[in-house]
Amino acid sequence: MDLGVLLVESNAFLTNLAILIGRVFIGVCFITHALGKLGVVGSGNMQGFVEWLQSLGVPMAPIQARVAMLSELIGGSLLTVGLFTRPACALLIATMIVAGRIGHRGGGYLITNEPQGAEYTINLAAICFVFALLGPGVVSLDALIF
Repeated sequence: MDLGVLLVESNAFLTNLAILIGRVFIGVCFITHALGKLGVVGSGNMQGFVEWLQSLGVPMAPIQARVAMLSELIGGSLLTVGLFTRPACALLIATMIVAGRIGHRGGGYLITNEPQGAEYTINLAAICFVFALLGPGVVSLDALIF
């Protein structure tokens, strides 16, 4: 086999498999973060999230907290199953931009900084941007319905 082919060529099957794997893992990541805000997984809960937003000076923190949680839950669920993939990605990108600008303000890039940097939110937004460009792939509800 030609080494160049092995290193750089792909095919539709591998591309669609990669999109599926990425969509599911990133979608479940967003769902898990939303469930954490609801107190279902991890040690956080909505009240703690609201209080943290209030400490950052976010106006209408109880509403903003619920909007962020719903964005992650709905956007992550849609991304996972590949339904309305591009609008879901737009919602998640916007949510991550806000999270990076507000929640990680003054932290620079690295998540290991003190305060924590926006590395995680930037990378999640970038991955969602890739899915918005590529589309949902053939193993998705979008492909099945539309």
